[in-house]
Amino acid sequence: MTASPPPAAEDVVWDLSGDAPHRLSLLVLPHAGGNAHAYGAWREFLPADVRLLIGQYPGRGARYSEDLPESVDDLALPVIDSLPADAGDLVVLGHSMGSLVAFEVARALQAAGRSPRGLIASACRAPVLPNQCPVHPELLDDDELVAAIKERGGTDDGILDEPELREIILPSIRADFAIDDAYRCTVPGVRLDCPVTVFGGDADPIVPVGMLGGWSMVAGGDIAPVVLPGDHFYFQQDLPGFFARLNPVLAALHDAPATAG
Repeated sequence: MTASPPPAAEDVVWDLSGDAPHRLSLLVLPHAGGNAHAYGAWREFLPADVRLLIGQYPGRGARYSEDLPESVDDLALPVIDSLPADAGDLVVLGHSMGSLVAFEVARALQAAGRSPRGLIASACRAPVLPNQCPVHPELLDDDELVAAIKERGGTDDGILDEPELREIILPSIRADFAIDDAYRCTVPGVRLDCPVTVFGGDADPIVPVGMLGGWSMVAGGDIAPVVLPGDHFYFQQDLPGFFARLNPVLAALHDAPATAG
């Protein structure tokens, strides 16, 4: 059996540059069931000299025909392989499950001597902790899974209520939630050598504020989370307010001395 060719780099990492030469690249890794398109609107809120890169996972968009992911490696490794050679100074950001993918991307870059300027985790448990709020998609029929997704938010209910669209997106959502349920980094003493910043919503029922500080276990120092009003998808409720807090973090990471690889 002939192996499928690897996906095109531009299908794995969307490249949305601003109107000025970039001084920093921000790589965004989507949430479980999410896709790159959901984060495209971020371009207008970033400074013109911050290049926006967005990961696209298997089973969606131009990668729809690929095998569904079975592990975090299936999500992270193609992104690493597809990063533009001229990405330069890189900050990796993930939302929810995407934070776990971002952690693995940062860890792999660190091992290769290419540590990012920083990791930004959003609405996610620390990667060394088990999932305290698993979905168990393998136990849910389609209607039950849709109900669980609606409860979490982040996906247009109109898409979930349209049978043909639902049939297209549910397989990748099932795959992602199974990965998120099972993932836990068990490497003894695992640490990132780049700064770690954590964001979250003050009314998030999935990852309560009290859990956000757990990222200190992989950061090698205390974490003071940036807590904003809202639930698990707090930033969707006030994108300008979110970027008013995020953009200064990006500027500080760019101006800080680079971490030795």
